[in-house]
Amino acid sequence: MGVRRVTTHRYAATVEWEGSTGVGYENYDRGHTARVAPTGIGLDLSGDPAFLGDGTRLNPEQLVVLAASSCQLLSFLAATARARIDVVGYHDEADGEMPEGDRPMRITKITLRPRITVRGEVSDARILHLVEVGHRECFISNSLTTEVVVEPTITRV
Repeated sequence: MGVRRVTTHRYAATVEWEGSTGVGYENYDRGHTARVAPTGIGLDLSGDPAFLGDGTRLNPEQLVVLAASSCQLLSFLAATARARIDVVGYHDEADGEMPEGDRPMRITKITLRPRITVRGEVSDARILHLVEVGHRECFISNSLTTEVVVEPTITRV
């Protein structure tokens, strides 16, 4: 019997900021750039406007919600593809909650609301089961202490 190799996946990111915090909390620029290796693709980010960031840029909290939504999509599609179920559309309107009164401040809940469009004869119960499989297999949800809730709607074509 051979030795099983365990693979460790690594994900690199770089963030860069220049400016001066010497101007005080209310006045320093929160704008920064993030790059993800090996693509080199850059995102211009800032803080949430509630914390004096630039509302025209993405913020880290939005990226956490986006990552959870994207991962659920990919995990669900993988589950349905393995089951040979024809999903032809998936649209999620996700949101995250971060109450200021709950310390330490953090995103306490992410709600995913995918509208799933299916072609062919398959029961809602089967699709809902595969939504749950996708949720259990989602790497991002499994990495968070935040509650992640999935509230799917199923339509047919």
